[in-house]
Parts: sequence; structure tokens; C-alpha cells
Amino acid sequence: MAIAAHYLGARPRTRWELERRLRRAGAIDDVISITLEKLTAMGYVDDAAFTRWWAEQRDRHAPRGRRMVEAELRQRGVPREVLESLRGGELFEPGFDAELIPNSEAERAQVALQQHLKGRALPQDYHARQRLEAFLLRRGFDPETVRATLRRAGSDEPDDS
Repeated sequence: MAIAAHYLGARPRTRWELERRLRRAGAIDDVISITLEKLTAMGYVDDAAFTRWWAEQRDRHAPRGRRMVEAELRQRGVPREVLESLRGGELFEPGFDAELIPNSEAERAQVALQQHLKGRALPQDYHARQRLEAFLLRRGFDPETVRATLRRAGSDEPDDS
């Protein structure tokens, strides 16, 4: 229990991550299952809550496309059912404070682009735009969203005429 509590002290963890950590520490299967049951009952291990937290952190600090967020969550052992709830928007409670969180994939792409540009103007050079497109694609945004985001950002630029 001490190892699990220490591991959970840094950030929320999935059940899979915690089980993996306890196995590395040499805990036997019975101890692992009892520990996970106790922590789940106390609310410290909840894959749905972890998924909400992870998605919110991504949207606030390093926006990624839905596909990339889901891939990151799968790497952390989040079950398929929980990921499907995330896709359906069922994970976020009605009282969820979403004012700082982008609502759509297009808004997340726009925020990622703005953070990447850091206040600089959108480049007009073809190759620089290609690099921006590749940047957004690597972050899990689909090609249509990327092109629409770059078009919208280009139309927002003031004319020098």
C-alpha cells in the first residue's frame, strides 16, 4: 500500500499503471489485487477519472487531436469501454468547467497552432506552411482539420496592403 500511495502521489494513475508498478516492486498477486481493490473503493484508482484528467490536461497545456489522446490513454492501459465513453463525451459531468477547454477538434488545433507560433505571424512561405501542417498532423489532428485550421489562420492575418 505504501508503494502504491507513493506512486499515486505524483499524479493520478490508471489501474494498469499501478498494477505494473506493484509487480516491479515484487508484490505478489494477492497483495496487488487487495491493494487495487482498496484503492478503487477509496476512489484513488478510477480509470474514468484518470481519462477525464488526462484529456483536460492535454487540452489545457498541450492540445492534441482526439486520435493522439486516445493513443496516449491506450498506452497507459485505459480500457476500451472508457475510451468509447470519452468519444461519446459521456465522461464529463454536466457541471464540468469547460471555459478554458476547447470544445471541438478544430478549436484544439487552433490552440495548438497558436501555442506553436508563440505570437509570430503565420508564415506565407509554402515550405513553412508544410512544416506547420506536418506539426499538427504529428499531434493527432486529421488532415481536413489541419487544412481548415491553416486556412482560417491565414484568413485572420491582416493584409499588408
